[in-house]
Amino acid sequence: MSVQIGIIGGSGLYEMADLPDREEVKLTTPFGDPSGPYVVATLHGRRVAFLARHGAGHRLLPSDLNFRANVFGFKLLGVERIFSASAVGSLKEEYRPLDLVIPDQFLDRTKGRISTFFGRGIAAHVSFAHPVCPALSAIAYEAAVTVGARVHRGGTYVCMEGPQFSTLAESNLYRAWGMDVIGMTNLQEAKLAREAEVCYTTLALVTDYDCWHPDHDHVTVDMIVANLKQNARTAQRIILEAIRRVPAERACGCGSALATAIITRPEVIPEETKRELAPIIAKYLDRR
Repeated sequence: MSVQIGIIGGSGLYEMADLPDREEVKLTTPFGDPSGPYVVATLHGRRVAFLARHGAGHRLLPSDLNFRANVFGFKLLGVERIFSASAVGSLKEEYRPLDLVIPDQFLDRTKGRISTFFGRGIAAHVSFAHPVCPALSAIAYEAAVTVGARVHRGGTYVCMEGPQFSTLAESNLYRAWGMDVIGMTNLQEAKLAREAEVCYTTLALVTDYDCWHPDHDHVTVDMIVANLKQNARTAQRIILEAIRRVPAERACGCGSALATAIITRPEVIPEETKRELAPIIAKYLDRR
Protein backbone atom coordinates (compact mmCIF):
# COMPACT_ATOMS: atom_id res chain seq x y z
CA MET A 1 0.00 0.00 0.00
CA SER A 2 1.46 3.37 -1.01
CA VAL A 3 1.72 6.22 1.46
CA GLN A 4 -1.28 8.51 1.15
CA ILE A 5 -1.02 11.11 3.91
CA GLY A 6 1.94 13.15 5.12
CA ILE A 7 2.39 14.77 8.52
CA ILE A 8 4.95 17.49 9.18
CA GLY A 9 5.68 17.99 12.85
CA GLY A 10 7.03 21.33 14.02
CA SER A 11 8.33 22.68 17.31
CA GLY A 12 7.24 20.32 20.07
CA LEU A 13 5.74 17.70 17.73
CA TYR A 14 8.81 15.61 16.98
CA GLU A 15 7.05 12.27 16.62
CA MET A 16 3.64 10.63 16.53
CA ALA A 17 3.25 8.39 19.57
CA ASP A 18 2.34 4.73 19.36
CA LEU A 19 2.48 4.35 15.60
CA PRO A 20 1.88 0.69 14.69
CA ASP A 21 4.14 -1.17 12.23
CA ARG A 22 6.39 1.86 11.99
CA GLU A 23 9.45 1.90 9.76
CA GLU A 24 11.96 4.60 8.92
CA VAL A 25 12.44 5.48 5.28
CA LYS A 26 15.52 7.48 4.31
CA LEU A 27 15.28 9.34 1.03
CA THR A 28 17.41 11.67 -1.00
CA THR A 29 15.98 13.96 -3.67
CA PRO A 30 17.28 16.04 -6.58
CA PHE A 31 17.22 18.92 -4.10
CA GLY A 32 19.25 17.21 -1.38
CA ASP A 33 18.28 15.41 1.79
CA PRO A 34 15.09 16.02 3.81
CA SER A 35 15.24 17.02 7.48
CA GLY A 36 15.46 13.36 8.48
CA PRO A 37 13.93 9.96 7.81
CA TYR A 38 10.21 9.63 7.19
CA VAL A 39 8.45 7.45 9.75
CA VAL A 40 5.94 5.37 7.79
CA ALA A 41 3.09 3.58 9.55
CA THR A 42 -0.59 2.64 9.28
CA LEU A 43 -3.32 4.68 10.98
CA HIS A 44 -7.03 3.96 10.51
CA GLY A 45 -6.13 1.71 7.61
CA ARG A 46 -4.21 4.49 5.80
CA ARG A 47 -0.48 4.55 5.17
CA VAL A 48 0.97 7.75 6.58
CA ALA A 49 4.45 9.29 6.69
CA PHE A 50 5.65 11.58 9.49
CA LEU A 51 8.59 13.99 9.17
CA ALA A 52 10.06 16.07 11.97
CA ARG A 53 10.53 19.44 10.27
CA HIS A 54 13.51 20.55 12.35
CA GLY A 55 15.27 17.17 12.42
CA ALA A 56 16.23 14.97 15.34
CA GLY A 57 16.76 17.00 18.47
CA HIS A 58 15.44 20.18 16.79
CA ARG A 59 18.77 21.05 15.17
CA LEU A 60 17.63 22.95 12.06
CA LEU A 61 16.75 26.66 12.04
CA PRO A 62 13.75 27.73 9.95
CA SER A 63 16.08 29.44 7.47
CA ASP A 64 18.16 26.25 7.13
CA LEU A 65 15.29 23.92 6.29
CA ASN A 66 15.42 22.17 2.93
CA PHE A 67 11.77 22.75 2.15
CA ARG A 68 12.09 21.39 -1.39
CA ALA A 69 13.59 18.10 -0.25
CA ASN A 70 11.00 17.70 2.50
CA VAL A 71 8.01 18.13 0.18
CA PHE A 72 9.57 16.26 -2.75
CA GLY A 73 10.28 13.32 -0.44
CA PHE A 74 6.58 13.12 0.41
CA LYS A 75 5.80 13.17 -3.31
CA LEU A 76 8.20 10.28 -3.92
CA LEU A 77 6.37 8.28 -1.25
CA GLY A 78 3.06 8.85 -3.06
CA VAL A 79 1.59 11.35 -0.58
CA GLU A 80 -1.43 13.34 -1.81
CA ARG A 81 -2.28 15.23 1.39
CA ILE A 82 -0.14 16.92 4.04
CA PHE A 83 -1.18 18.01 7.52
CA SER A 84 1.41 20.43 8.89
CA ALA A 85 1.66 21.40 12.55
CA SER A 86 3.68 24.35 13.80
CA ALA A 87 4.08 26.64 16.78
CA VAL A 88 2.96 30.25 16.29
CA GLY A 89 2.62 33.48 18.20
CA SER A 90 -0.79 35.14 18.41
CA LEU A 91 -1.38 38.63 17.02
CA LYS A 92 -4.92 38.90 18.37
CA GLU A 93 -6.24 38.91 21.91
CA GLU A 94 -8.90 36.31 21.11
CA TYR A 95 -6.31 33.75 19.96
CA ARG A 96 -5.06 32.60 23.33
CA PRO A 97 -2.08 30.39 24.14
CA LEU A 98 -3.05 26.73 23.57
CA ASP A 99 -5.64 27.74 20.96
CA LEU A 100 -5.41 26.33 17.45
CA VAL A 101 -5.76 28.39 14.27
CA ILE A 102 -6.27 26.90 10.81
CA PRO A 103 -5.19 29.80 8.56
CA ASP A 104 -6.34 30.21 4.99
CA GLN A 105 -3.88 32.94 3.95
CA PHE A 106 -0.17 33.73 4.25
CA LEU A 107 1.93 36.88 4.22
CA ASP A 108 5.58 36.45 3.24
CA ARG A 109 8.20 38.28 5.32
CA THR A 110 11.06 35.90 4.55
CA LYS A 111 14.24 36.81 2.70
CA GLY A 112 15.22 34.88 -0.39
CA ARG A 113 14.16 31.38 0.61
CA ILE A 114 13.89 28.95 -2.30
CA SER A 115 10.24 28.03 -2.63
CA THR A 116 9.84 26.52 -6.10
CA PHE A 117 10.79 23.30 -7.83
CA PHE A 118 11.02 25.12 -11.13
CA GLY A 119 13.84 26.90 -12.90
CA ARG A 120 16.82 25.13 -14.49
CA GLY A 121 15.18 25.28 -17.91
CA ILE A 122 11.49 25.05 -17.02
CA ALA A 123 9.10 27.81 -15.99
CA ALA A 124 5.75 27.27 -14.28
CA HIS A 125 3.38 29.59 -12.45
CA VAL A 126 0.75 27.97 -10.21
CA SER A 127 -2.30 29.72 -8.85
CA PHE A 128 -1.76 30.62 -5.19
CA ALA A 129 -4.61 32.99 -4.38
CA HIS A 130 -5.96 30.38 -1.98
CA PRO A 131 -2.79 28.81 -0.58
CA VAL A 132 -4.24 25.96 1.48
CA CYS A 133 -6.55 23.15 0.46
CA PRO A 134 -10.10 24.08 1.55
CA ALA A 135 -11.20 20.44 1.74
CA LEU A 136 -8.27 19.38 3.93
CA SER A 137 -8.65 22.49 6.10
CA ALA A 138 -12.31 21.65 6.68
CA ILE A 139 -11.33 18.14 7.78
CA ALA A 140 -8.71 19.55 10.17
CA TYR A 141 -11.24 21.97 11.64
CA GLU A 142 -13.89 19.30 12.13
CA ALA A 143 -11.33 17.01 13.75
CA ALA A 144 -10.22 19.78 16.13
CA VAL A 145 -13.81 20.46 17.17
CA THR A 146 -14.38 16.75 17.72
CA VAL A 147 -11.43 16.38 20.10
CA GLY A 148 -12.45 19.49 22.02
CA ALA A 149 -9.67 21.87 20.96
CA ARG A 150 -10.21 25.64 21.06
CA VAL A 151 -9.99 26.17 17.31
CA HIS A 152 -10.40 29.14 14.97
CA ARG A 153 -10.89 28.62 11.24
CA GLY A 154 -9.42 31.12 8.79
CA GLY A 155 -6.97 33.98 9.19
CA THR A 156 -3.57 35.05 7.95
CA TYR A 157 -0.26 33.51 9.00
CA VAL A 158 2.70 35.91 8.79
CA CYS A 159 5.78 33.90 7.81
CA MET A 160 8.82 35.75 9.14
CA GLU A 161 12.50 34.92 8.61
CA GLY A 162 13.67 34.50 12.20
CA PRO A 163 15.34 32.96 14.05
CA GLN A 164 14.87 36.03 16.28
CA PHE A 165 11.36 36.83 17.42
CA SER A 166 9.67 40.05 16.26
CA THR A 167 10.55 43.54 17.34
CA LEU A 168 7.74 45.42 19.06
CA ALA A 169 7.43 47.69 16.01
CA GLU A 170 7.05 44.68 13.70
CA SER A 171 4.51 43.01 15.95
CA ASN A 172 2.40 46.17 16.16
CA LEU A 173 2.63 46.63 12.38
CA TYR A 174 1.33 43.12 11.70
CA ARG A 175 -1.53 43.76 14.10
CA ALA A 176 -2.33 47.03 12.31
CA TRP A 177 -2.43 45.06 9.04
CA GLY A 178 -4.99 42.69 10.57
CA MET A 179 -2.75 39.63 10.66
CA ASP A 180 -3.67 36.74 12.95
CA VAL A 181 -0.67 34.55 13.83
CA ILE A 182 3.07 34.60 13.17
CA GLY A 183 5.51 31.76 12.54
CA MET A 184 8.66 30.95 10.59
CA THR A 185 8.06 27.89 8.40
CA ASN A 186 4.74 27.24 6.70
CA LEU A 187 4.63 29.46 3.63
CA GLN A 188 7.36 27.65 1.70
CA GLU A 189 5.77 24.30 2.47
CA ALA A 190 2.43 25.54 1.14
CA LYS A 191 3.96 26.87 -2.09
CA LEU A 192 5.89 23.69 -2.78
CA ALA A 193 2.96 21.44 -1.93
CA ARG A 194 0.84 23.33 -4.47
CA GLU A 195 3.53 22.88 -7.15
CA ALA A 196 3.71 19.18 -6.29
CA GLU A 197 -0.09 18.94 -6.53
CA VAL A 198 -0.35 17.86 -2.89
CA CYS A 199 -3.17 19.11 -0.66
CA TYR A 200 -1.82 21.11 2.28
CA THR A 201 -3.22 22.58 5.47
CA THR A 202 -1.67 24.05 8.60
CA LEU A 203 -2.46 23.44 12.25
CA ALA A 204 -1.09 26.65 13.79
CA LEU A 205 -0.65 25.95 17.50
CA VAL A 206 -0.54 29.11 19.60
CA THR A 207 2.20 29.03 22.24
CA ASP A 208 2.18 32.70 23.27
CA TYR A 209 1.03 36.18 22.42
CA ASP A 210 3.66 37.90 20.33
CA CYS A 211 5.63 40.71 21.97
CA TRP A 212 2.85 43.28 21.33
CA HIS A 213 1.08 41.93 24.41
CA PRO A 214 2.13 43.61 27.68
CA ASP A 215 2.41 40.21 29.39
CA HIS A 216 4.51 38.74 26.57
CA ASP A 217 6.84 41.58 25.62
CA HIS A 218 9.90 39.43 26.27
CA VAL A 219 9.11 36.14 24.53
CA THR A 220 11.58 33.43 25.51
CA VAL A 221 11.99 29.74 24.75
CA ASP A 222 11.39 28.90 28.41
CA MET A 223 8.02 30.67 28.29
CA ILE A 224 6.71 28.49 25.50
CA VAL A 225 8.14 25.03 26.24
CA ALA A 226 5.25 23.91 28.47
CA ASN A 227 2.73 25.11 25.91
CA LEU A 228 4.66 23.36 23.16
CA LYS A 229 4.29 20.05 24.94
CA GLN A 230 0.58 20.50 25.55
CA ASN A 231 0.04 21.68 21.98
CA ALA A 232 1.87 18.60 20.68
CA ARG A 233 -0.53 16.32 22.52
CA THR A 234 -3.50 18.25 21.10
CA ALA A 235 -2.05 18.13 17.59
CA GLN A 236 -1.59 14.36 17.75
CA ARG A 237 -5.22 13.86 18.74
CA ILE A 238 -6.43 16.16 15.97
CA ILE A 239 -4.30 14.51 13.30
CA LEU A 240 -5.43 11.03 14.32
CA GLU A 241 -9.06 12.13 14.07
CA ALA A 242 -8.44 13.96 10.79
CA ILE A 243 -6.86 10.91 9.16
CA ARG A 244 -9.97 8.92 10.02
CA ARG A 245 -12.06 11.52 8.16
CA VAL A 246 -9.97 11.82 4.98
CA PRO A 247 -11.94 10.43 1.99
CA ALA A 248 -10.37 8.00 -0.41
CA GLU A 249 -10.62 10.34 -3.40
CA ARG A 250 -9.81 14.03 -3.71
CA ALA A 251 -12.52 16.39 -4.94
CA CYS A 252 -10.46 19.60 -4.73
CA GLY A 253 -8.35 21.19 -7.45
CA CYS A 254 -4.96 20.61 -5.81
CA GLY A 255 -4.31 17.46 -7.84
CA SER A 256 -4.31 19.41 -11.11
CA ALA A 257 -2.54 22.60 -10.01
CA LEU A 258 0.04 22.28 -12.80
CA ALA A 259 -2.45 21.60 -15.59
CA THR A 260 -2.25 25.16 -16.90
CA ALA A 261 0.91 26.30 -15.10
CA ILE A 262 3.82 25.03 -17.21
CA ILE A 263 4.69 27.59 -19.86
CA THR A 264 7.91 26.11 -21.27
CA ARG A 265 7.69 24.03 -24.44
CA PRO A 266 8.59 20.39 -23.64
CA GLU A 267 11.20 20.13 -26.39
CA VAL A 268 13.37 22.84 -24.84
CA ILE A 269 13.29 21.53 -21.27
CA PRO A 270 16.68 19.98 -20.41
CA GLU A 271 16.53 16.20 -20.13
CA GLU A 272 18.09 16.23 -16.68
CA THR A 273 15.39 18.59 -15.42
CA LYS A 274 12.70 16.38 -16.95
CA ARG A 275 14.12 13.34 -15.16
CA GLU A 276 14.47 15.08 -11.82
CA LEU A 277 10.98 16.57 -11.87
CA ALA A 278 9.27 13.52 -13.39
CA PRO A 279 7.24 12.75 -10.24
CA ILE A 280 5.64 16.19 -10.63
CA ILE A 281 5.58 17.01 -14.35
CA ALA A 282 5.75 13.78 -16.36
CA LYS A 283 1.98 13.42 -16.83
CA TYR A 284 1.79 16.87 -18.40
CA LEU A 285 4.79 16.57 -20.72
CA ASP A 286 3.39 13.35 -22.13
CA ARG A 287 0.24 15.21 -23.23
CA ARG A 288 1.92 18.08 -25.03
